[in-house]
Amino acid sequence: MFWKKFIKDYFTFGKRDRIGAFVIVAVLVGSILVPKLFSNTGKPMALKEDSVLVKAIDTLQTRQLAAKKYSRDQNGYSDRNNNYQYESSQKAAFINGELFQFDPNTITAGDWQRLGLNEKTSKTIEKYVSKGGKFYKPEDLMKIWGMPEGFYERVKSYVAITSVAKNYPAYENKPFVREAKKMVVVNINEGDTSSFIALPGIGSKLSSRIIGFREKLGGFYSVDQIGETYGLPDSTFQMIKGQLQIDGTSIKKININTATKDELKVHPYIRWNLANAIVEYRNQHGAYKNLEELKNIVVVDEVTFGKLVHYLSL
Repeated sequence: MFWKKFIKDYFTFGKRDRIGAFVIVAVLVGSILVPKLFSNTGKPMALKEDSVLVKAIDTLQTRQLAAKKYSRDQNGYSDRNNNYQYESSQKAAFINGELFQFDPNTITAGDWQRLGLNEKTSKTIEKYVSKGGKFYKPEDLMKIWGMPEGFYERVKSYVAITSVAKNYPAYENKPFVREAKKMVVVNINEGDTSSFIALPGIGSKLSSRIIGFREKLGGFYSVDQIGETYGLPDSTFQMIKGQLQIDGTSIKKININTATKDELKVHPYIRWNLANAIVEYRNQHGAYKNLEELKNIVVVDEVTFGKLVHYLSL
C-alpha cells in the first residue's frame, strides 16, 4: 500500500508537467543537432563562392585597399607612393621650360607647354581664355587650377599684357571716388508732393502728411514745424532739416474778432477748448485791441501764445 502511494505521488505527471518535460527534451535534442548543421567534420562550413556574403566581403576588401593606395590632392587622385615623384617631375618640367616674353591672353596651349606646363594645365588655360576669361595682371596666373607651385615666380617678369590694356585699364590702382549727389533743397511753404519725396527718408505718405499739416496751419513759420508732422521720425527730420528752407510771407491768418468757434477749432494749434475760450473772452470783454490780450486767457501760456501769434490777426 505504501509503495503504490509512493509511485502515484512521484511518478504520475500532470498536463503541465508533461509540457515541461517535452520542452526540456526538445532543448536537449536541439543542442545536439544544431552544431552538426553548421559544421563539416568539425570545421566551419564553407561559403559558396558566388554567395552574396562572399561578394560583399570582396567588394569591401577591394575598397579598403583602394583607399590606402590613393589619396586626394589639389590635382585629383594620385598614387601615394608615386606622388613625390610626380610632383618632382612636374617641377622639373617647367624649370626646364623655355623663357620668353608672352601675353597670357593670346598665346596658345603649345606656347604654354614651351614654358614648361604640362598638356592638361595648358589646355585648361586655353579653354579659360576661349570662354571669355581674361588675365588683367600677372598675378592672375595663380588663379588657374592646377598651376604648379613656383611656376608663376619663374615667369612673372616675362608677362607682358597688352591685349586688354585699351578696354581694361589698370583699374586696380585707381582710387574709388563716390560721385557726390546734388543736394535737394525744398521750400516748405511752396514744395509739392514730389519735392518732399525727393528728400531722403520721405515717401508718398509722409509727403502727403506734411502738405496736409501745412494746409491746416495756413503755412509754416519755422522749419522746426516740419518735425511736428504726425508719423515723421525725429531721426528722419534731423537728416532732412538742412535741406529745408522757408518763406513765411504766405502764412494765412485768422481774425480773432470775427472768427467763429467752428472756424477757430480746425486750426491744429487752437482746437475746441481754446477756440471756445477765445470767443467767450471776446463776448465778455469786447473786441480784442491787441494780440497780447490772449495772455489773459488761462489756457494760453507763453509757448502757446508764441505759436498762435503767427496765425492770428485783429
